[in-house]
Amino acid sequence: MTRRLLLHVGTPKTGTSYLQDVLHRNRRTLAAAGISYPADRFDAHFLAALDLMRLPWGGLETEAIGAWDRLAEQVRDHHGTSIISHEIFAAASRSQVGRALRDLGHGEGTEVHVVLSVRDLVRQIPAEWQENVKHRSSISYARFLRQVQDPSREGRIASWFWSVQEIPDILNRWGHDLPPEHVHLVTVPPPGGAPEVLWQRFSETFGLDDLDLDLEAERVNPSLGVPETALIRRINASANRQLPPADYRPLVRELLAHQTLSRRVGSPRLGLPPEVHPWVRDLEDSWVAEIRERGYDVVGDLADLEGAPAVGAWADPDQPSEKQVASAAVDAIKALLLENGRLQQEAGRLRGDLDAAHRDLERSYLRPTYRLREKAVRRLQTSRLGRGALRAYRVGRGRSSRSA
Repeated sequence: MTRRLLLHVGTPKTGTSYLQDVLHRNRRTLAAAGISYPADRFDAHFLAALDLMRLPWGGLETEAIGAWDRLAEQVRDHHGTSIISHEIFAAASRSQVGRALRDLGHGEGTEVHVVLSVRDLVRQIPAEWQENVKHRSSISYARFLRQVQDPSREGRIASWFWSVQEIPDILNRWGHDLPPEHVHLVTVPPPGGAPEVLWQRFSETFGLDDLDLDLEAERVNPSLGVPETALIRRINASANRQLPPADYRPLVRELLAHQTLSRRVGSPRLGLPPEVHPWVRDLEDSWVAEIRERGYDVVGDLADLEGAPAVGAWADPDQPSEKQVASAAVDAIKALLLENGRLQQEAGRLRGDLDAAHRDLERSYLRPTYRLREKAVRRLQTSRLGRGALRAYRVGRGRSSRSA
């Protein structure tokens, strides 16, 4: 059977977490249909991407060593269809793309298809700023926008943003050595559409339509409103120096942002300032024209890349409603208190288990012969002659401890 690879390389904030969750949880069903999603853990492809691109990522890069080679070997060993998916692959340089395709068997019998899921910049720009905030950044929204709009694109924020969001450039890096019909563009529907439409487009692209898959989401990357994002940014500015990255992720990103504050759906949503919309629209129009000219396979509608115009009042996350931020802070404190209570209960349970283990150990030592020896030792220790006899006994036994 010919090897066939579907390589999904991004972009971030386009339903990628949901897609990867579905693929990972349905590995057995996929395998029964001859489709390999080679991932022994949920973040296996993320680690492989870090390894391929040698990206620093809060210490995870050390855990990622060797992950790319293992993933590539699994793909080469599977004689059927394989799927790889992670959004940070979008940032790969041309040389890294070349290595990736070679390692995956391109040019040696593997039919490679590159998949890029995309969303309009009206939603992507504020989403990327929020992701920066959820990864410990305290940069203001205004400063982030200035850096993104700077034509020089210098600095960490601008260079990363455009490496994972400039659609024609990503397609050029990943698809330059592939026929255009092997490059697939999946568009995210505009706001207000049926949520299942995006999955249907993914399913069509990956050839999953005939499979009975469990589509219930367990892992998602939810968005926050304006006051909630402002609160996390203030926490970052205050706590980053004291809170190490290993503690930040479970406490701030997961517990506060994803599990608590994302549920406050009544808050104002993040958006673009009205004055930025014309610049974004011109850029989106140029992208759509370039994509049409290249002749890629579009699953969805290129009109989806034209972001919605500014409607209603814009909420500035740099100057949020303090009353709304305070309300979000109360929910955050409540979540931390409940988590602390849960951890205290867990610690109490573990202490109980440890005490029980100690009692069991003591009982195992207090067998009749042990008790007799212990009694004899105590008697000998009450006299000088007895203590001397004990020392001589221990030397004769070659024991350095003071136990009998």
